[in-house]
Amino acid sequence: MTSAAHTARLLIVGPQGSGKGTQGVRIAESFGVPVVSTGDVFRANVKDQTPLGVKVKAIIDAGDLVPDELTSEVVRDRLAQDDAAEGFLLDGYPRNTGQVAHLDEFLTGRGESLDAVILLDVPREESISRLSQRAQEQGRTDDTDEVIAKRLEIYERETAPIIDVYAERGIVDTIDGVGSLDEVNARIVAALEARGLVRQVTA
Repeated sequence: MTSAAHTARLLIVGPQGSGKGTQGVRIAESFGVPVVSTGDVFRANVKDQTPLGVKVKAIIDAGDLVPDELTSEVVRDRLAQDDAAEGFLLDGYPRNTGQVAHLDEFLTGRGESLDAVILLDVPREESISRLSQRAQEQGRTDDTDEVIAKRLEIYERETAPIIDVYAERGIVDTIDGVGSLDEVNARIVAALEARGLVRQVTA
């Protein structure tokens, strides 16, 4: 058993193709916290037809991007649930500095803050190569190198300012994202343990 002091409030960030989703799930399991992925939370709200889900669906159906305030409201609602009381791993949020401000406000109101930001560092060529391979395996012809490169540019443009904000707070761990799943996972765990975060002991 771990005490309440052993919380883990984490954010994982990385370009498409960095293995972020897979690593996020493994890290969340290691530290006994839920993964809070904006995509999953949106889908769950839409499926359950919650008031938030109805709003989100109308925006997505119109082909628009969900605004920061609504995205933050959906995430706040998820973080307020019991299973996230002792910690969480955020994936896909915050996406920009506006959302960082929303998250800060929410956590500060609870007397909390992020413990660490895991930045999976993968060279652009590696990301493009992994995504192209995945597109071929899944028969996704729309995922051309050009499209992938554009997505990576958006990621770099939007995410760099977030990393700068968190780097100033000294909570960013830049992890080499090249290697096997186990190798990368071990690097992340070592960095988090070096911060004093305690893994849940699994039976």
